Amino acid sequence: MTHDLDTALAGISGILVTPYDNAGDVAPEKLAPILDRALAAGVHMPVVNGNTGEFYALTTDEACRMVREVAALMDGRAPLLAGVGRSLPDACRLAKASAEAGATALMVHQPPDPFVSPRGTVDYLKAVADAGDGLPLMLYLRNDTMGTAAIAELCAVEGVKGIKWATPNPLNLAAAIDACDPSLTWVAGLAEVWAPPLYAVGARGFTSGLINVWPERSVAIHKELAAGNYAKANSLIADMRAFEDIRAEEHNGTNVTGVKAALIAQRHDCGPTRPPSAWPLTASQQKQLDAFMAANGLI
Repeated sequence: MTHDLDTALAGISGILVTPYDNAGDVAPEKLAPILDRALAAGVHMPVVNGNTGEFYALTTDEACRMVREVAALMDGRAPLLAGVGRSLPDACRLAKASAEAGATALMVHQPPDPFVSPRGTVDYLKAVADAGDGLPLMLYLRNDTMGTAAIAELCAVEGVKGIKWATPNPLNLAAAIDACDPSLTWVAGLAEVWAPPLYAVGARGFTSGLINVWPERSVAIHKELAAGNYAKANSLIADMRAFEDIRAEEHNGTNVTGVKAALIAQRHDCGPTRPPSAWPLTASQQKQLDAFMAANGLI
């Protein structure tokens, strides 16, 4: 089935958790009810091997298995965005596996190498695009200190269709949008809380880890933002902000912990997170999560 990637990028990119079994091995089949619920709610594009999926805690073998099995679970019901990254050989291997699995596009994690350069990243992107058999690329930009000119150079690489803007700098985003091809989609990459200010300068669509737990709320927020109803969107965000506040604690070390703890409360046990993520929540964090879940009828 052919999907409209531009429409999907301007929708919700729902970052799936990576479930583990009792032995600590990846268990993609546990995502079936979570995926079904998210797609039924109207989430536009699930994402496998994203940061909420503990991408950097997975081996490349595990990441390849995740994209293959998640694609099978989705069975063409929606476009699938597949995360790739780490060393160039790993990124290329995963890009190839993602293309073979039937992914719609590749989300290229920003290289975490301490000696990364903008022009080196251009070469990295070109190699990943070649390995991905021409699949469109979504750049995952977590650090904008390279400046607008360098960002524009990355966005000019053939095959780039969108940018997941994951820095809290709306003015830098506005400058980047002005410097690049107007056909690109700039996605608010800091989840629901940051979507309104990034929308205000030109972003469309947002990423979400909440979709694992409360996809209906994410879809409602997207609907209001798409209609330009910022006041209503902010009201809906206010009611889920406690969840994001828990995820942001310990230098964001509870980002995935909060999601997996909420899933356990909903009887969707996807296992713990892997170190260096924090596990479990502290007693105080768990109390806050329990209150959030109860207040919103999520358990």
